[in-house]
Parts: sequence; structure tokens; C-alpha cells
Amino acid sequence: MSNDIFEFQYPRVLSIAGSDSSGGAGIQADLKTFAALGCYGMTAVTALTAQNTQGVRAIHGVPPGMLRDQIDAVVEDIGVDAVKIGMLHAPEIALTVADAIDRHALKNVVFDPVMVATSGAVLIDNPAIEVLVRELFPRAMLVTPNLDEAALLVGRPLRNAEDMEAAAHELLSKGARAVLLKGGHLPGDTVMDLLLTAAGERHWMRAARIHSANTHGTGCTLSSAIAAGLALGQPLLEAVEAARAYVRAGLEAGAKVKTGAGSGPLNHGHAPVAMRLNRL
Repeated sequence: MSNDIFEFQYPRVLSIAGSDSSGGAGIQADLKTFAALGCYGMTAVTALTAQNTQGVRAIHGVPPGMLRDQIDAVVEDIGVDAVKIGMLHAPEIALTVADAIDRHALKNVVFDPVMVATSGAVLIDNPAIEVLVRELFPRAMLVTPNLDEAALLVGRPLRNAEDMEAAAHELLSKGARAVLLKGGHLPGDTVMDLLLTAAGERHWMRAARIHSANTHGTGCTLSSAIAAGLALGQPLLEAVEAARAYVRAGLEAGAKVKTGAGSGPLNHGHAPVAMRLNRL
């Protein structure tokens, strides 16, 4: 079929992450988010998980060659405007992703370093963490750790806003170009997030805490919403602010919904928008 008949293209976002069989986090949450925000989503699965709202039962890693083939297949055919990276459970998986970013000159990369489970259990060992930091921090436009993940990366607990800012600066010194440090795990009725860039821009974002038991997948959803915003052409700060608003609205819309016996998901489909068409 001739390309002459095609006039438009969708904003294209690739999720490189683990699968969540319960549908609330991982690539399933990413695809729901991309669709809700008017983007075309694709995936490269790094690991299969058996999990539900009460916890993870098993993890099965995908071989690096298969991960490489997934990325190559979608990039070489469909193309990619932004990338969200989530669970990378092993050093060789991180190296495979770093190589793909370079080979395909992938842009607008958002890295959510999934390192600590909701229970507090550390999901990867120190050698893997070192590879993630060395290989992916410099290649990502934005790194989005939560408080526990940032504490693991800097080697000390983070208890207040001053600790958060010091940690964000330290993460920049480790090679990150920009850091969105999520402060939702701090106590109190106000949630504080900090966006800090290597250029010295500092943006504190504060909002009233939304009380909900359904918080499964909020970090995955936030990072994928930021990637969607970048694919839509939004500047970084605008993409972060829009993503935070989307997640907050999803938490509010899903707060009274029962899904499973544990921590359920937010409502990804609370206000879906039509798929945007970009003229070729």
C-alpha cells in the first residue's frame, strides 16, 4: 500500500517494563494510561509476574535477546516518540535497554527505577542497582524514584523536604539529567514532590493527600503519563504537572471502588481523551 494515502500518525509511546497479571501496575497500567491520554502504546516486556492486589507470588524474567527483539520490532516498524522504563530486574536487562536507547537514538525517556516493593522489600541487589544508575540515569530525560527508592540510592533515610532536596541533588550528581522525587511516603496531609533539573530548575509541587486504599500502580501510572505528555509535545514541567493531575484524578475516581482484597488500582479511565492525530 502506498504511503501517499497516509496523512496522520498517532503519538507513540513504548513501555519497557514488567507485566502485572492483576492489571493495576506495570505494562498493563502503562497501556491504560497511554490510551486514556490519547497516545498509541506499545510494550517490551522485561519480566512476567504472578501478582494480585495482595502481593507478588512469582517473577519470571524475559531473556535479554527476547527483550532486544521486542524493542527492535516496534521501533523499526512503528517508531517511538517517548519511552517509559519500569522494572529492570537484572544487570543484563538494564544493559540491553541502554544499548537499545543508543542504537535507536530513543528520545524522551522516562525511567521509573522500580527497586522497592510496597512491603518495603528490596527487589534487586546492589550490582544491579549500580548498573541501573551508571547505564540509564544519563540516558533518561527524567528519573522518577519514590522516597524509598531514593533512600536506597543515596544510602540514607529521607524524612523531610530538606532530605528530599539533598537526595535529588545527589541523584543528579550520579548522572541524572532531571529527577522527580516523589514524597508521597512522608507522613502528613500534604504530598510533596520535587522536580530538580541539572540546569538548576527547582519546582516543588504540593497537594492535599487523597486518602484511598487503592494506590496500586500509582508510580507506574505517573511515569507513563509523563512519557505520554512528552510524546504529545509538552515540555518537561508541563508533562509532569499534567501527569500529577491525571494520577490525582484517577485516585479520587477509584477511591470507593473495590477491586480485590488488597490495594486496588486507581481509575485509569476516569476521563479518557480521543487518540490524537499528528499530521505526517
